[in-house]
Amino acid sequence: MTIPPAVATARALVADLVSRGVRDAVLAPGSRSAPLAYALAEAADAGHLTLHVRIDERDAGFLALGLSKGAEGAPVAVVTTSGTAVANLHPAVLEAHHAGLPLVLLTADRPHELRGTGASQTTDQVGIFGSAVRHAVDVPAPAAPATDDDAATALRDLRSVVGRAVAAALGFRSGHPGPVHLNLAFRDPLAPSAPLPGLPARGAEEGYPKPDPPLVVPAVHQHFGSPALPGDPERTVVVAGDDAGPEARQLAEAQGWPLFAEPSSGATGGPNAIAGYRMLLGSDELADGVEHVVVLGRPTLSRPVQRLLGRPSVAVTVVAPGAGPWPDAARNAAVVLPGLAPVWFEPAERRTTPFLERWQAAGASAALVLDEVTCDDAVLGGPTALSVARAVARVLGPADLLVVGSSNPVRDLELVLGLDGPGPAVLANRGLAGIDGTVSTAVGVALSAARRGLRTRALLGDLTFLHDVGGLLRGPDEPAVDLEIVVVNDDGGSIFATLEHGALAATGDAASATFERVFGTPHGANLAQLCAGYGVDHQLVKDVPTLRHALQAPSHGVQVIEVRVPRADRLAETRALADRIRTSLG
Repeated sequence: MTIPPAVATARALVADLVSRGVRDAVLAPGSRSAPLAYALAEAADAGHLTLHVRIDERDAGFLALGLSKGAEGAPVAVVTTSGTAVANLHPAVLEAHHAGLPLVLLTADRPHELRGTGASQTTDQVGIFGSAVRHAVDVPAPAAPATDDDAATALRDLRSVVGRAVAAALGFRSGHPGPVHLNLAFRDPLAPSAPLPGLPARGAEEGYPKPDPPLVVPAVHQHFGSPALPGDPERTVVVAGDDAGPEARQLAEAQGWPLFAEPSSGATGGPNAIAGYRMLLGSDELADGVEHVVVLGRPTLSRPVQRLLGRPSVAVTVVAPGAGPWPDAARNAAVVLPGLAPVWFEPAERRTTPFLERWQAAGASAALVLDEVTCDDAVLGGPTALSVARAVARVLGPADLLVVGSSNPVRDLELVLGLDGPGPAVLANRGLAGIDGTVSTAVGVALSAARRGLRTRALLGDLTFLHDVGGLLRGPDEPAVDLEIVVVNDDGGSIFATLEHGALAATGDAASATFERVFGTPHGANLAQLCAGYGVDHQLVKDVPTLRHALQAPSHGVQVIEVRVPRADRLAETRALADRIRTSLG
């Protein structure tokens, strides 16, 4: 049987991806991408990879992103047909670009003779993702080889293209992983003329191409060996932004420095972590004492932290490995380091200083206030968003992963995480900090994390949930997923109330009406009916103890737990909490 060139090429490409460590692929259906669909289904049936099919390309992209997050940065392939399908990947591509996640984008395209002719579903896909991808190749449509030598050459060339793409996605040479784009032109016929013989099962020695991967030398991580720093080392704090990693906490404890750790930093907890730090920075006495900040990861949550980093009197050292841009939104970095030498983590025993003790005492005072305003007695009249975040953090433990949405949920979690022990590991889409695709991301994380024996929950706002409610859609033949999604429903965008827009809205009825329409955006959506339409369990809980009980109970499949909270007083509550914390300092 003669196999069409498009089908043969797709089979070889998928085999090569598998040989280079791709274990998950997400497919959105389409005609031009049919050769890849057949190849992926064939490989999945033989156990070489897990195939996930989604009808919406945006959801497919974010599902792939979540799969990579849950598998701690493994490469994940995502496949679309041509036309607008490719453009729908762009939000996930941007998030993967800024978050450094290795997605392999395989977009089908028309051959060159059909481009620019008005052919259906044909647009200029070459370079469509611009600088958001680490590597991009427009792969021409394969032709039937005239000789065996031609076939061998074509296969060698294809493997070279795939090898370079995967190496770039993983950041082997740059230390800067991220998405890559292979735009794959295919000519008809796009399907085999008859069923192809099945592939050998995973582990078989013969029959499935297993090319030797190219020798790629990983990036050499340089280390800054001198402990000399700008500013006063005794008045240094560590800021751990998104994906900072555990070394941020280790550094703070080794040097005796206060630690300001965002929930998704991977560095939360420990004796040097300061509760309520963003509100404590409103105290001039505390903030003025800071002379030097060491930044790891990407801090994006807190305006008080950004103001601290932008102070002319504060020296900033940024630790930024790899070839990507370093985080310095305040444009105030004095030193940028590619890494930290072991000397920074000595002595191993816990150090303390009067400066650290002042911050620890302030953090303890803030923790008491946060406990008072979120304990069960304080919310007898009904839950608040902050008390919901605490309930979730309290119930979940080291065997859990928590995916948290942008906007208020991640900021609420920042205040309460650690009040009741170490809590779960937290993942968030903080590359661009958008609300796009968060349900699909959580599903992807849950699918990957389950293989490591971890259970996944998500904490989302109502607008974040509604923005990606299509992520609940999963066909009956798709891999099962266990995921609990807690939706804090305040019927709109309450984060804007905590910004300058909320203050302006308080100046009069007209300003309030404008705010409500263009920022508050009330929707009145019935989440229970939406979930029913997707065949997903829904539970409305009305108090914090019931929420804790729901999270502690065994569950299977996808379940949405809705908690309704008020939105009208969000600005006043935020200001009152900040004042109460500052007053507690004495």
